[in-house]
Amino acid sequence: MTKDNEPKSLPDHFSSCHELFLHHIISERQLSENSIAAYGADTSFFLDFLHQLNVANLDRVTVEHVHRFLQVCKKKKISHRSNARRISALKLFFSFLAREKLINNNPFFAIDLPKSGQTLPKALSIDEVNRLLSLPNVITPLVARNYAMLNLLYATGLRVSELVGLPLSGCNMTSCFVRVVGKGNKERLVPFGETAKQILTIYLEKHRSLILKGKQSNSFFVTARATPMTRLRFWQIIKEASRTAGIKKEISPHMLRHSFATHLLAHGADLRAVQLMLGHSDITTTQIYTHIDQDRLKTVHKQFHPRG
Repeated sequence: MTKDNEPKSLPDHFSSCHELFLHHIISERQLSENSIAAYGADTSFFLDFLHQLNVANLDRVTVEHVHRFLQVCKKKKISHRSNARRISALKLFFSFLAREKLINNNPFFAIDLPKSGQTLPKALSIDEVNRLLSLPNVITPLVARNYAMLNLLYATGLRVSELVGLPLSGCNMTSCFVRVVGKGNKERLVPFGETAKQILTIYLEKHRSLILKGKQSNSFFVTARATPMTRLRFWQIIKEASRTAGIKKEISPHMLRHSFATHLLAHGADLRAVQLMLGHSDITTTQIYTHIDQDRLKTVHKQFHPRG
């Protein structure tokens, strides 16, 4: 276990509870590294807040302390989404402490997640996707790799971490499936189509070895150093590709994932099937994409209905 998420200069009681909680979410709940880091940081932030209030025992934390904490978050202009995640982490933390009988009172028992208007994910239009994924006139090995990544991302709706971390063995070019391990260490198979297969095949057969220059790598998408690409570098790649395609929107890798789900549902895909492909544990997370299509239907109705 790393020490990065441990609260600094806090009472031993706080530090030991925090460390036990991190052990719990790492070994038993099997959360992703990003989730573990976020939960560790969120609980550390609250423990530091308590320490500043001279609260030295977690059993003495009250609902009033929680409300004061939320007021501090509001003053710092922390977003609803971040607050919701932070409260979710703290509810889990204090539930764990209560279950382990490390505290007798759980101040988060009656605390609800903050209400907020649901932010709909932004998606590209099909025309914008086609422009983004069109290969440029000059194809170098790196360009071939970049556009293979973009095409696979839209073809499968992978998370960017799943895309850059895809092993060579994780892509079956015969059956056109990728095998990925997503959040919660859950494995899933996601199909991709003939268009993506053709572009991936060209990258694999003509360009991957040219990038490696004799080096060996187990990664599907490689760099000249034979290491996996970072998420930051792929973020830069998609922005460069969007400028080349003349797309004015602020674009991100996640927007292609949103576009994948939105376009499937708009063309009649089953919600449960899309949930499985996205790797959502709860179908209500996937249902947000149906709202986008409903907005599109309203626009069409208003434009074409004689009494719209």
